[in-house]
Amino acid sequence: MELRHLRYFVAVAEMENVSRAATQKLHVAQPSLSRQIRDLEDELGVQLLERTPKSVRLTDAGRSFLEEARAILKHTDEAVLKARAIAGKLDTELRVGDWPLGTGRVMPALLRAYQQAMPKVQVKLHDRTVDQNITGVRDGQLQLAIILAPLKGNALAELRFQEVTTARVTLAVASNHSFARRKSVPLSDAAREPFIGLMPEKYPRYQEYLDAIFAGVNHKPRIVEDHDGWAGVYSAVAAGKGVAISSEAFNLMFGDDVKLLRLTPEPKPVSIGIVSRKGKLGAAAEKFCECAKQAFATLG
Repeated sequence: MELRHLRYFVAVAEMENVSRAATQKLHVAQPSLSRQIRDLEDELGVQLLERTPKSVRLTDAGRSFLEEARAILKHTDEAVLKARAIAGKLDTELRVGDWPLGTGRVMPALLRAYQQAMPKVQVKLHDRTVDQNITGVRDGQLQLAIILAPLKGNALAELRFQEVTTARVTLAVASNHSFARRKSVPLSDAAREPFIGLMPEKYPRYQEYLDAIFAGVNHKPRIVEDHDGWAGVYSAVAAGKGVAISSEAFNLMFGDDVKLLRLTPEPKPVSIGIVSRKGKLGAAAEKFCECAKQAFATLG
């Protein structure tokens, strides 16, 4: 048994889907991942997962093994961090998962403030999706990550989330759309428009946000086109191909061709924050969190 078997098993158990775990968390081929899980079960002599055509579920033995596997991986990652700290690397380098869509307006000021406070520390930003950032922090590849908080599930299990700001949920429409002259749009009206969305293979949580926003509306949004990034979403909206759920925090992504409208009743604001491992943060990470809170507070 190798550590990769444990990491693979934990990823599949948390995603409850072999395909999504392979493509979104582990970046390996699905057949290879399935084979590794089978090898692990064969070595243990017990079945860890019950498989269906679309998902997997933990057996009783699998639930017990998951708890122990997480503990082993946590201790291993802590050992790596301690070794790096002894070598002095954590004192000179801070690896931060970035989310440019939500941080674009504040990151330059944040980095300037941090450089003044910690001139000997180099910040390395990694542009990743929410799930990739969470995985990076949990695995020790990243020390911190700025993310849009997941709405449900155990994505942040055993991690700390510090909110730095909230952002209003809005509707993005083309500047020549019939809604564009309104100050606000009822959720029921918005739901009847064709929607531009994000590919579920890359952004599995997008549908969670959409479902939560329109939970009280009988007519549910119909996604007519999806993209693998927000740039494609906003380009399609600007071209008049549909509308999209957006946020006031994302206004760096578009110009006058797209307009953001308030929704009524107004959905609960989304939470933006910093995720880290539980336990005491190092001085470099602690100072970055402090600078981030100040930068977002200045933004208002």
